[in-house]
Amino acid sequence: MKSFNIKVASSISLNEFLRAELPRLLGTEVSNSKIRRLIVAGSVSVGGRQIRLPGFNLRAGSEVSVLIDEEKLFFEKQPDDINYELTPKDILFEDENIIVVNKPTHFPTEAGMVGSRDNLHAAIIRFLFERQKIEHPNAKNPPYLGIMHRLDRDTSGVILFTKNRSVNAACHEMFESHTAHKVYNAVVAVKSSEAAKFPVGKKITVDFPMGRISPKGQAAKWGKVSEKNGGLSSRTEFEVLKEIKIDKMQGVAPFNLCQVPFSQGSASFRDFTFLLLKCSPLTGRTHQIRVHLAFLGIPILGDSLYGGLDYERIMLHAESLTFPHPVSGKIMTVESSFKCN
Repeated sequence: MKSFNIKVASSISLNEFLRAELPRLLGTEVSNSKIRRLIVAGSVSVGGRQIRLPGFNLRAGSEVSVLIDEEKLFFEKQPDDINYELTPKDILFEDENIIVVNKPTHFPTEAGMVGSRDNLHAAIIRFLFERQKIEHPNAKNPPYLGIMHRLDRDTSGVILFTKNRSVNAACHEMFESHTAHKVYNAVVAVKSSEAAKFPVGKKITVDFPMGRISPKGQAAKWGKVSEKNGGLSSRTEFEVLKEIKIDKMQGVAPFNLCQVPFSQGSASFRDFTFLLLKCSPLTGRTHQIRVHLAFLGIPILGDSLYGGLDYERIMLHAESLTFPHPVSGKIMTVESSFKCN
């Protein structure tokens, strides 16, 4: 997330001003439609007041503040986002303070710069609001739902939201201090000639500084970056759980939320061994598990951005979340089953 404060030299409309200033500040071209989305999304303030009108007239001497999440700004909607509505079976735990759900793949956690794009946060609010109206038919205001952490669009599994602002600080702290522990499962592809390097039970730790390596304006990609160049520490522990035979996976739903078969008869697939891994991130960098497995030479199946074999989805699943309850302090573990033959 980047923030900029810019002085206005002469009278000009807000969208024209940002059209001139943002490319200079970000080092890349920014389309008119993206500038408009940025303003409408509420990311621009003038003199401390949020402005959502692209044609707003700026006066000389005004100060414009812009808050930019580059990954969201430059992201374009993907055509295979699913249509999704939360159902009771997707709720893994709920009380008056928090709700933990089973996120599907091909569905973003939160809204991006494309305002019309559906997302999990909005779907949960819809579900809670409809349920609320059963008891309170005249309810007009949708319930509050706080985002505490995120899963990538193509990652499925356990994710927690708050229902009460009073627990936001405690939940934020448990993710910042890593008293909340996440465990993921991943299916990786290993060249069969090198499979002996990754026997069942093998444990591996990857530890190096990470940062963004893709140019601005392109698909966000992270990799190994030295600390002097802005890299941040990242550490993940991996364990090989078992080998998965292709003939056992064909036609079988590898995750309970995504019924997708392996591509049948693929010559490239016959050259690989598929392994199920337990992944325990000890830091929380963007794409951390994906980057670390690509570094090991065993990218996640379906993760084409990091060199994985093409597949219908990225085979990464948030299996469990262990955390102290923000009110009682009781240690809880919430799990989402990984169904795999």
